[in-house]
Amino acid sequence: MATERERQDALLELLNSTPVVSGVVQDRLADPEAARSWQQTHGGSGTEDELRGLVQARDALQDVVRGTRPATSLAPLLKGVTSRPRMSPAGVSWELDTPPERRMAVEAVLAWSALQLTMPGRLRPCANPECRRFLIDRSKTNKARWCSMAVCGNRMKARRHYQRTRDAAAE
Repeated sequence: MATERERQDALLELLNSTPVVSGVVQDRLADPEAARSWQQTHGGSGTEDELRGLVQARDALQDVVRGTRPATSLAPLLKGVTSRPRMSPAGVSWELDTPPERRMAVEAVLAWSALQLTMPGRLRPCANPECRRFLIDRSKTNKARWCSMAVCGNRMKARRHYQRTRDAAAE
C-alpha cells in the first residue's frame, strides 16, 4: 500500500510527463515501452487500455491545475467508481471498486483531491512560462515558484538580472 507521499510523488511524475525539451513539448508516455515501464513501476499492468485512461487523466489534471478547466471536468474519470469498506484488526480501510484498466487514472485523480484537501494551493505549475512542469511546494513558507531552482529558477533570475542591467544602461 502506497503512502500519501508516494501517491503525491507519482501524481507529480505523471503531471510532469510532458516536459519541454529544447523548446519542444515531449510526451514521455507516447513511447509504448517507456509508458509500460512507467505504468509497471507505479503499480499498473502496463496495458494499452490502462495507458489511455492514464493519459486522459493526466491531460485533464494538467488543465485543472493550470486553471484552464474546472475541477468538475474530472467527474467523467470517476464515473461508476465506488469505494467499499474492509475490516481488519487495524480498523476500517477503504478499497476502490473500479475496472483494473481505470485504476491508475482514478488513483491519480484521488491523489490530486487528497493534495487539494491536505495542502491546498501547494500543487501548481512552474512560474517559468516556457516550462510545462509542476511542483508540490512542501516548504514552510509556501513560496516556491519553480519546478527546479537549478533549472527554471536560475533561468528566470538570470533573465531578470539581464533585464535590470539592460534597463539601467538605457537610462
